[in-house]
Amino acid sequence: MKRSGRAFWLGSPGHGEIRDVALPEPADGEVVVRSLWSGVSRGTETLVFRGGVPRSQHAVMRAPFQEGDFPGPVKYGYLNVGVVEEGPDDLAGRTVFCLYPHQTRYVVPASAVTPVPETVPAGRAVLAGTVETAVNALWDAAPLLGDRIAVVGGGMVGCSVAALLARFPGVRVQLVDADPARAKTADALGVGFASPEEALGDCDLVVHASATEQGLARSLELLTAEGTVLELSWYGDRRVSLPLGEAFHSRRLVIRSSQVGSVSPARRSSRSYADRLALALDLLAEPALDALVTGECAFEELPEVLPKLASGEIPALCHRVRYDDLG
Repeated sequence: MKRSGRAFWLGSPGHGEIRDVALPEPADGEVVVRSLWSGVSRGTETLVFRGGVPRSQHAVMRAPFQEGDFPGPVKYGYLNVGVVEEGPDDLAGRTVFCLYPHQTRYVVPASAVTPVPETVPAGRAVLAGTVETAVNALWDAAPLLGDRIAVVGGGMVGCSVAALLARFPGVRVQLVDADPARAKTADALGVGFASPEEALGDCDLVVHASATEQGLARSLELLTAEGTVLELSWYGDRRVSLPLGEAFHSRRLVIRSSQVGSVSPARRSSRSYADRLALALDLLAEPALDALVTGECAFEELPEVLPKLASGEIPALCHRVRYDDLG
């Protein structure tokens, strides 16, 4: 039986298109997945869309099932939820998450898909990749009982971190963002909200995810002495200046990077990538995380929608793509 699908490709920076693709015959140990939903990770994918991946990071930034190369043509993405049409008995008919680009149907090794728990709706499961980033960040940050914490940057990653921190007992969590509309998201997640000017200081930990120079500088200002900024932003090809004079050294402040490409050293000896992703999916049983899905379109609309997401014409945290009418 000849199998086919359709995939979204970035033909060149700023220009997307949908291409027909022929699917290979699945081998033993592989599955055929029909997509139900995929998610646009606005920060990373719009950076890719505008051609902003530095040449030095082309290899690091490759998605697991990427085809083509930066800046394009390239098939890129990593938030896909579908149903297994063919595969081993323990997966056939199951709803699964896969780090696969926007494509109607695809063939991957069975080891590349993770079953979605029955407690998690398929449409919410597209958040798994971002919640996995938040899990890794909190393994890196190791927040303590009673900590005073700010999350600067209310995008998809920042909100995912705030949502998980909301479950920590005894902590003061404040989402900090220049957009007052993020107050509604913070409320849905069960955390406080403030503009950068009004944010509470004396923080033991600040998680920075705004991808702006101003946000990182403000994060340092919010710390108590010997506090830590965990930097989650990725700036692509932009240079960032920081105020590392003044009281930076005398207050013994720390800036620490965190990136989902490796399991945090704090858990590397006891957790695998698969363990981390499975945990992220389990955490998505919390209905409050629906607040992170702020837009939706049909797969066929992606070439028109992504430029609007990249320009900010369509404001979004996670923009969800549906495939239910494509068969």
